[in-house]
Amino acid sequence: MSVDIEDFNARWLAKWTEKDVPGLLKFYSADTVYRDPQVPDGLKGEEALGAYLKQLFDNTPPMHYAPHETWKTANGFCGRWYCTISAPDGTKSLMRGFDLVVLEGERIALNEVYVHNVTKIPD
Repeated sequence: MSVDIEDFNARWLAKWTEKDVPGLLKFYSADTVYRDPQVPDGLKGEEALGAYLKQLFDNTPPMHYAPHETWKTANGFCGRWYCTISAPDGTKSLMRGFDLVVLEGERIALNEVYVHNVTKIPD
């Protein structure tokens, strides 16, 4: 695989932070499969993912995603990240997440997201 996964992951997470639906969709294949805790049975295809992301971003406060670690797999990578969520009242919360990413070329064919809340980023 010729994809620089650290660079790919950082650019991809930046689009999540920016809530840039068109920019994010450029990372995904047309027939991508996406799963996260809100859609555990998954979404299939770029159109369904785009509609989901627009609704998600319209209903969430600012969120800043910071890459933490990546690990190559046979057909993609796993990436851990931290997300700082800025609530409208000024409070902040922290979430740690982990993505399983299967690539077809330089596009995401499968993305499974696992998240949980944390109180700090470990040293």
